[in-house]
Amino acid sequence: MFNRLTVMESFVAIRETTNPYQTQLVTALRPYVDVRMFSWRAALLGDFDALHVHWPEVLIRDRNIIRTSARRVLFLLVLIRLRFSGKAIVRTLHNVAPHEPGRAVENWLLHLCDRWTTHWITLNEFTPRPTDAPTCVIPHGHYLDWYAGYSIPPSERGRLLYFGNMRTYKGVEELIAAFSELADPTMRLRIVGRPEDRQVTERIDEAVRADSRISASLRHATDSETAAEFGRAELIVLPYRQMHNSGAALLALSVARPVVVPDNAVNRALALEVGAGWVLGYDGAFDSTRLAGAIADSRAKPPVGLPDLRRRGWPEIGRAHASAFERAATEARSRRPFGPNVE
Repeated sequence: MFNRLTVMESFVAIRETTNPYQTQLVTALRPYVDVRMFSWRAALLGDFDALHVHWPEVLIRDRNIIRTSARRVLFLLVLIRLRFSGKAIVRTLHNVAPHEPGRAVENWLLHLCDRWTTHWITLNEFTPRPTDAPTCVIPHGHYLDWYAGYSIPPSERGRLLYFGNMRTYKGVEELIAAFSELADPTMRLRIVGRPEDRQVTERIDEAVRADSRISASLRHATDSETAAEFGRAELIVLPYRQMHNSGAALLALSVARPVVVPDNAVNRALALEVGAGWVLGYDGAFDSTRLAGAIADSRAKPPVGLPDLRRRGWPEIGRAHASAFERAATEARSRRPFGPNVE
């Protein structure tokens, strides 16, 4: 039985466009802790036991240099407040490092956040943690319940899907180049998501004009649209240059569609977990040979039944987080430097 803690998540209010991982996490936590959404005012002045941090660089960055500077100052003040008031920092390590490197001041702030983190949560057993603070492994949850109420159309042979916000490291340009070299006129490539920069948008637009087999929807997809796009795909292709954990891969598996991903320890473990034929890894730089090989392998040995996602149920994930928050809050209170009346 847990004491009823108050936990602030490091993202703002849940919206229609919020990542379903975050929405499902908040729902799973509510039976065990009181959940607050992030604001600078609440982080600096509010009453809570732990701050649950996901992507700390998101809190610091802004396209406007003045707002970026303000965010850096606020972030430092929050860290100091948490450190000296006996409040815990619990950090979920979604990535080994930020995908886009920051500048020196940002790196220093992130390093300080790492040093003062009370408890780490990793999504798999392969994630290195920056310090020797206590750690637990809580897997990324599935999307079975999230899409249970939506119609999933049958898959269409030859239809490949690339899905998600498009950032440079996610390899959409490599996928376009590889697909364009496939001679099969029955193959189709569907690209769905919001590009993060103009160069990626221009490259996709150029590909759509040049090859009638390629189509794109370059905006946020609703849940019903997402269910339809994944359902119609024969394969989901995610040729990331860097991949550690992937919500898009788990989404594919949640709607029972095989997914092509880079070969690494995390994805090999995922393949063993969910069953043969669902996770198709490739080694080296992504190209047309690897794409054609993945398509051929999937057709030669199609997966049987459904992916095994039993380890990724949200009720269990909620309880595991509550346990981590309880341990972290106890540890943080014991380290309070100025005694119980600091605030």
